[in-house]
Amino acid sequence: MSRAIKPVGLGLVLLAVLKREISLGMRQKGEVLTPLVFFVVIASLFPLGVGPESALLLRMAPGVLWVSALLAAMLSLQRMFATDYADGSLEQMALSTTPLALLVLAKALAHFLLAGLPLVLMAPVLGLQFGLDTRALGILMLSLLLGTPTLSLIGSIGAALTLGVRGAGVLLSLLILPLYIPVLIFGAGAVEADAAGLGIGGHLSLMSALLVLSLFFSPLATAAALRISLE
Repeated sequence: MSRAIKPVGLGLVLLAVLKREISLGMRQKGEVLTPLVFFVVIASLFPLGVGPESALLLRMAPGVLWVSALLAAMLSLQRMFATDYADGSLEQMALSTTPLALLVLAKALAHFLLAGLPLVLMAPVLGLQFGLDTRALGILMLSLLLGTPTLSLIGSIGAALTLGVRGAGVLLSLLILPLYIPVLIFGAGAVEADAAGLGIGGHLSLMSALLVLSLFFSPLATAAALRISLE
């Protein structure tokens, strides 16, 4: 009987931590709005800078929107564990009977919901500036929906490794940007492949595989990195 209850208990813990993280994030509206505003500003500057040529804008759109979303998602990574580290909550989490990897997973999912999901919802509006049609906008949203959780999960590793380090923001970028490259290539490539009349199944399948691998390995790697940072 206890074996049947244990997964349910862990699920309740996951939901409780996720609810806590979202509640704390919503109290600090600036941290939620900053990535979204950054995404809008960066993506909007490119059409103004390169001019109104529609063919050029269409060719640039997938890469520009994906790079903008990637950089916007990175803005709040440094604060993923910083607050709990500063007030001592992180040490209590590490000492609790709940697996630290589960708590890390909840924090990464909360980061996606607060920083990644708004980017997914805003992307079609920004895509209209580049002249993307309805089908391309749908593929862009789908690729971002698969890619932004992966960015949060991978980013949690860098946030844990740079916890408490001076100049953590720059070091965090240097650590995780190379790991973000596959997500960027396949995410932007899905929209480009559809525009070229090619299939997008391969790109989306690879992005799904990256998401599954990140869901499995990233919490474990992040938990190990946190224990090192706390020592």
